[in-house]
Amino acid sequence: MTNQLEIRHFEYFLVLAETLHYRKAAERLFISQSALSQQIARLETILGQALFIRTNRKVNLSQAGVLFQKEAELIINQLQQSMERWQLGIKGGEGILRIGFVGSAMQVYLPPIIKQFSVECPRIKFYLHDLSNKDQLVALEKKQLDIGFMRAKNLPNTMKSISVFKENFSLVLPANHPITADNFKDMSQLADESYILFPNERSQMYYQQIINLCSDCGFSPQISHQSIHGPTIFKLVESGLGISIVPNSLRDEYNYQVRFIELTNIPQQTELFAVWNKASDNAALPYFLDVLR
Repeated sequence: MTNQLEIRHFEYFLVLAETLHYRKAAERLFISQSALSQQIARLETILGQALFIRTNRKVNLSQAGVLFQKEAELIINQLQQSMERWQLGIKGGEGILRIGFVGSAMQVYLPPIIKQFSVECPRIKFYLHDLSNKDQLVALEKKQLDIGFMRAKNLPNTMKSISVFKENFSLVLPANHPITADNFKDMSQLADESYILFPNERSQMYYQQIINLCSDCGFSPQISHQSIHGPTIFKLVESGLGISIVPNSLRDEYNYQVRFIELTNIPQQTELFAVWNKASDNAALPYFLDVLR
């Protein structure tokens, strides 16, 4: 069986499994829809299993398809990593590390860590990926990342983590807002405002901390907009569409017409965690963890 399988079979299958739509999958793969159908049929013949359940209206993965998707992802991921190691070996390198991070981690904490790692382990090449907490966890589970930096503590039991950085929150207000650092007392002064926050499903711990700090002042925030990107949040605040609360390291006082007020007299702080897969076999990872510790 295995000597009949080709890499393109796995690639075609994974795109179709993601889109569950033959036309969209064919367009992404730059092949015709009929060619895709033929290759998927060929794959199913080789495997002796139907990987998709087809009806007139939709395409779904069969149980065999769900199981095959996990193996196909592992195979393609392993092939990609093997080729990267081979290319690195030709150039005289010794390892590859894939690092995920939320945007705020790159403002203060992560750059000096990466610089130190580059000095101590110059023959290990690293790639950086700006991803949400949720997307990092998915990539870590699939071993598409080796380590992630996220604001999440409730993790699958397949993961290990350490706390690496704590910081205060900061209010983000329009530049002409009547509340200033001089007259700000507590969050109750902003109970009637509209809030622009990170989505709960992308960072549950972070989101809950903001809900808690508002609750401590007797109100629940009225959420008008959500975004995972600092620049988007700042533009929305600048336009008067609401106020926000962000990690202090994310503040940008030069490119937007907004005002920041650091929240220093509250129990809540936001925490950054380094997270990695317990089953990781990347020999470069322990060297990076040594730098963190």
